[in-house]
Amino acid sequence: MNEIIFPVIIVSVLALFFGILLVFASKKLAVEADETVTNVRNALPGANCGGCGYASCDSYAEAIVKDGAPVNACGVGGKTAADAIAAIMGVEAGEQKEVRAYVCCHGCAEKPEDLLDYRGIKSCRAVADFYGGRENCTYGCTGYGDCVAACPFGAISIKNSVAVVDNSICAGCLACLNACPKGIISTVPAAKAYIVACRNHEQGKYTRVSCTHGCIGCKKCEKACEAGAITVDGFLAKIDHSKCTLCGACAEGCPVHCIYFVE
Repeated sequence: MNEIIFPVIIVSVLALFFGILLVFASKKLAVEADETVTNVRNALPGANCGGCGYASCDSYAEAIVKDGAPVNACGVGGKTAADAIAAIMGVEAGEQKEVRAYVCCHGCAEKPEDLLDYRGIKSCRAVADFYGGRENCTYGCTGYGDCVAACPFGAISIKNSVAVVDNSICAGCLACLNACPKGIISTVPAAKAYIVACRNHEQGKYTRVSCTHGCIGCKKCEKACEAGAITVDGFLAKIDHSKCTLCGACAEGCPVHCIYFVE
């Protein structure tokens, strides 16, 4: 009987001793949390999406307090979070422009045959690093869904081999921008905007070979825009949303219909 009792007593005493030691160490060696960091962190939505440029809401909060990071970088929290953090830090929040993500590719209306029969890892990054994509257009969406996996809100899906953003769900965290190896996901104003759904920089005659909806750099949209909000650079039209009046002249003048209105 003693062979059982004594080991139990010894183990219990050791457990009690080390428990007391841990409690003492936790109090003696504890690092006091910065109350300001905690308050800033509580003002953030907690999405941990990385859209602000930091790994998590915790690291962003620390960067604001300790490194002077801008208080309005959280797209998910928007103006509400920016104003709350600005009040805590005693600074001006600055202008908070709410944005959403948009995939600047709608695929080809008359989809040509794939350039290659890819049977590797179903990843946009893997495909882009390997040979650029299975389709003829090396600038377009590969359709393997790295952006879908990156979106913490389920706002992106793949339709007809092209990623599509549901603007009613998108919170503007922009995690998808970092996930896309082709750089075809852009930001647009959260309310309404016209978008050039193409990233092909080739001359028009080459673009037409791979896509019937690709921008051919004809400059008809540029000439139609009285506000000077759209320019053609490198055979690709670009819209300056700060100048755009939403008149729609660019979309009406586009012969390949690659300019769309989104809201």
